[in-house]
Amino acid sequence: MGYLVGVDLTSVTNQTADDDINQCDQSDTKAHLFFIPVYTLVFVVGLVLNSLTLKVYFCSAQQQVSSIMMVYMRNLAASDFLLCLYLPLRIINYVSSSVTFSVVYCNFAVFGLYLNMYASILFMGYIAANRYLKIIYPLGNHFLRTVQAARIISTLTWIFLLAPVISYVTLSILTQEARTVVPDRCESLYNAQVHVFYKIIHICSAVIFLVVLVSMIFFYHSASRSVLQAQQRQLASSRCKKLRRSRRKMLVLVSVFCVCFVPYHLVRLPYIFLHRQCSLSKVFYYLKELTVLLSVLNVCLDPFIYFMFSKAFRSQLIHARGSEGQTRATNSETLLNTSVIQT
Repeated sequence: MGYLVGVDLTSVTNQTADDDINQCDQSDTKAHLFFIPVYTLVFVVGLVLNSLTLKVYFCSAQQQVSSIMMVYMRNLAASDFLLCLYLPLRIINYVSSSVTFSVVYCNFAVFGLYLNMYASILFMGYIAANRYLKIIYPLGNHFLRTVQAARIISTLTWIFLLAPVISYVTLSILTQEARTVVPDRCESLYNAQVHVFYKIIHICSAVIFLVVLVSMIFFYHSASRSVLQAQQRQLASSRCKKLRRSRRKMLVLVSVFCVCFVPYHLVRLPYIFLHRQCSLSKVFYYLKELTVLLSVLNVCLDPFIYFMFSKAFRSQLIHARGSEGQTRATNSETLLNTSVIQT
């Protein structure tokens, strides 16, 4: 009897603690009215732009072009397209009251976001590194400036990113208990062991981000210094003009990178370690949601990087637009001739 009373008291205590945590973690559903239309707009624009990009890279003459930049841009475009496919799941999660959907979303869709986010971060870093090596080794006599090296690096990057995600999802599913209430946050689904793994992954991800960010700033600084030195030596040389173009391209890349990913990483680690404090819970929730929105904006901004960095991409777009215009003109002419004949 005493044992049963002890069990009941423990259950009541645990239930009360869970209720307190849920009350502390409760998100503001009014904010969802802002995020739903914005994510919908980002999804539509990103899907159109990245579908066009994939068509240019994989379904046209571009697929026969072998270059280092093209290898990295194809992988970046594929990552952006997969991230676009994640967005409808996030929109549904804002309005869904299904426990099953929430569990599936937290176990699979969320990690799809992180996978493609860090794939974008790394491939943008590779593009910046390739541009830097092109400035330092303009003759292309470096192994890292070969197509074979770019393909190896791209393959290893996907393996490197997939391994912890698959491990984390597997561990989360195996240790997850049945739920009857929709969780306010995905973190509430995980036990202590998974939480430790969760924090380790995000710390490692933050380190990766910092390395890429510092590297890109260094690359841009080096490119700017090379332009300055070239201007001091010979102002009107073609080499100086190429360096100025490289610096402008690097500036676009660094700007997109900072706008999309710096705010998210400034908020993410404090959110992981401090969001359980009720006084900070709502603040971190809003900051986290806003910075995630900024991070997915890269699916709309990356096509500008393709346009700036790839001359072949620009020419293919111009060719496709010209072909479309020619087709329309031909159709109009055919229709006019048919009308004349009928008359």
